[in-house]
Amino acid sequence: MMGDRSDKELERLRREYKREQLDESLLPDDPLMLLKTWIEEAIKSGNMDPSAMTLSTLDENNSPSSRIVLLKKIDQNRLIFFTSYGSRKAREIQNKSGVAAHFYWPEMERQVKISGIAEKVKDSDSDLYFRSRPRESQISAWASPQSEVVADRDYLEQRYRKYLEKFEGSGSVPRPSSWGGFALYPKRMEFWQGGSYRLHDRIEYTLQKAKWKRVRLAP
Repeated sequence: MMGDRSDKELERLRREYKREQLDESLLPDDPLMLLKTWIEEAIKSGNMDPSAMTLSTLDENNSPSSRIVLLKKIDQNRLIFFTSYGSRKAREIQNKSGVAAHFYWPEMERQVKISGIAEKVKDSDSDLYFRSRPRESQISAWASPQSEVVADRDYLEQRYRKYLEKFEGSGSVPRPSSWGGFALYPKRMEFWQGGSYRLHDRIEYTLQKAKWKRVRLAP
């Protein structure tokens, strides 16, 4: 009975999208410029995690996995995020560079879908960002063997204390070589704006011979 009730409640969940429409004549030729604008507007909207994006990768059997990462920079036609190079996502990216990313801002009734190729950034880029992180986060990068099986939380806290003591009194915490950035180079980007009567706006950009081609997709 509880299952039936939950199913009916899910069926009744519905919202209308009436915020705005996308006018192609007002959109930039470069989709990364539009992405920057939408993120800036998401920040102003009060969204708690405006830079959060779902990152999807493929394992050796082509099985997908997804997780949330934080976009840290849009630079030189690339989206940059940081992680442990020993993590599942990093291992999968280095094995199969094709990835997908997704942003969703419910307050703005907007989504962005991205697909492209990811690769490591230069060590100098990783060093620069690592120095900007809070010291506690720097210590965590040393302490956490990301994606590995651990006995319990106490194990992690012991490792954190170990590296806290190791770097106590030092002026700065060096970046571990096992931690750094990836750059996602988009090949396809779709911008979705919720529309009345489910007539949503979908504008897709595709990179063709170093130039972006733009089309409208039916919802």
